[in-house]
Amino acid sequence: MKIVRMANYVGPRSGGMRTALRELGTGYLAAGHEPVLIIPGRRASDATEAQGRVITLPGPLVPFTGGYRALLQRRTLAALLEDLKPDRLEVSDRTTLRWTGRWARRNGVPSLMVSHESLTGLFSLPADVSGMSRWRSALLSATAHSLADWLNGLSVRDYQRIVCTTKWAAREFERIRAMNLIRIPLGVDLDLFAPERHSEDLRGRYAGPGQTLLVHCGRLSVEKKPHRSITALQVLRDQGHDAVLVIAGDGPMRRTLERSARRRGLPVTFAGFITDPRALAALLASADVVLAPGPVETFGLAALEALACGTPVVVSADSALPEVIGAAGVAVSGEDFAAGVTRVLRRPACERRASARARAEEFGWPAAIEAFLAVHQSLEEEKVVEEQRDLVYRRAGGRQ
Repeated sequence: MKIVRMANYVGPRSGGMRTALRELGTGYLAAGHEPVLIIPGRRASDATEAQGRVITLPGPLVPFTGGYRALLQRRTLAALLEDLKPDRLEVSDRTTLRWTGRWARRNGVPSLMVSHESLTGLFSLPADVSGMSRWRSALLSATAHSLADWLNGLSVRDYQRIVCTTKWAAREFERIRAMNLIRIPLGVDLDLFAPERHSEDLRGRYAGPGQTLLVHCGRLSVEKKPHRSITALQVLRDQGHDAVLVIAGDGPMRRTLERSARRRGLPVTFAGFITDPRALAALLASADVVLAPGPVETFGLAALEALACGTPVVVSADSALPEVIGAAGVAVSGEDFAAGVTRVLRRPACERRASARARAEEFGWPAAIEAFLAVHQSLEEEKVVEEQRDLVYRRAGGRQ
C-alpha cells in the first residue's frame, strides 16, 4: 500500500508527535509498504529518510506556539494528493487538515484520523484558571464540551476510522457514540530507552551527592503546565528535601519559567531541547523521578520513555497518563506534585525502578505498527456505513 500521512505542528523540536510519525513510518516501510509523510516547514523539500519519503511544504508560523507551523494551502495539498494517488490516507491533525477526510471520501481513498490530542481537554483549559468564579468555569466547560462534540462529529463522519491511543483519549468520541473508533496504544524504543543508559557522570552535572534529581521533559507551553514542576521543587525544598530540577525542552513559556525559577532562588537547570535521543535517554535514566504534569496528555511518550529507562513518573490524574504508567508511578489530583514525588521516593529504589521498566515493556513499537497496519488493511474489506457516520454527526449537533 502507498500510505500517505499528513501532519501539522511537527517542528525540529517537537517531541511525541515527531517520534510517533517516525516510528510508524519506519515500521510501514519495513513491512513492505510505501509511506509518504507530508508536513509543514520553513521551505519546500522532498527527501527520502528511514521512515520513507518526507515532503515538506512551506507553512506559516502559528502564533503563540513557539515555532510550530501549519499546512494551509488546500489547493496545493489537494493537487499533491491527487498526484500521489494514495491507497490509504492517515491524518494526524484535527485543525487545518480536517478537510482531507472529505477529500478522501470523494476520491474513494480509505482514510483514518489519529487523535493525538483531546479537543475537550484543550477547549476546557480556559475554564481551569485560578480565581475564576464557579459559574463561569462551568459555563466555559459546557461550551468546550459542545464545541468538541461538534468538531469530533465532523471527524467521525468524514474519516473511516478514528484512532485513539488511550481510553482517556477515546472518551470524547465515545460520548458521541462514534462507531468507527479504535484504540491503539503507541510504543517505546526499549533498546534506546533502557536503565543501562544511567550515567553517574551525567547525574553529577546536575545533582550533588545525596540530592534528589527531578526531570521535567516536555514542551514548555501552557497546556503542558510546566510551572507545576517548578512549584513542586519549591515545595519539596521548603519541606527540607534536597532536590534539584532539570527541565529538558523548549517552548513559548521558557523565559517566563526561567524568571520564575530565578525569582524563587531555585536550583533549576534549563537544558533546552535535547536533540540526541541517546543523551535524552541518559538523562531520564539518571533521574530519580520524572514529572509529567500536563492535564491534557492523551498518551505521553516522554513519560513512557522515562519508565523504559527505569525511572518512575509523577503524572496528572486528569490526563491519560495514569492508565499508561499503571503502578509504576503516582497520579496527582490538582497541583500537589511534591506529594507525588514524596510518595514515589518512599519506595525502595530498586523496587520502583524495576516496576517502571516492567511497565514500559508492555508497550512496544512492533505491536503498535502491526495494529495500525491491520486497521489500514481492514478499511478496504470493512467500511463503516455512511448512514451511521452521518447519524453520529447529527447527534453531535451537525447539519446535513
